[in-house]
Amino acid sequence: MEAIAKLNNVPTSPRKMRMVADMIRGERVNTALNILKFEPKEGAARLQKLLLSAISNWQAKNEDERLEDADLYIKEIRVDGGRILKRLRPAPQGRAHRIRKRSNHVTIVVASKNAAAVTAEEVVNNETDN
Repeated sequence: MEAIAKLNNVPTSPRKMRMVADMIRGERVNTALNILKFEPKEGAARLQKLLLSAISNWQAKNEDERLEDADLYIKEIRVDGGRILKRLRPAPQGRAHRIRKRSNHVTIVVASKNAAAVTAEEVVNNETDN
């Protein structure tokens, strides 16, 4: 089973957020939480909170399974560009320079490795039966 969590309009540039997201891509959930906890970048705290939300979404979907037995990992993490606020800053000789305040959207997909193994076994069993 998979669980998804989204965070929209984060007021940091997508490039800075991708640097943090790349560190935890494909990691187990416990390892990713430890990485984010000790990472000094600003986006790490936001991603940590989003990852905890994805874990709780997974628990809500799978109430009969234990979190410790699930062996959760980050299946997908995507950082997309969001809305850009355009501002003007005064420049010399009566000119104006455009300032672009970027934002981003983050999507995390958390999945269970045990569930992936079970579904792969089911596919193999179905193929052998046919």
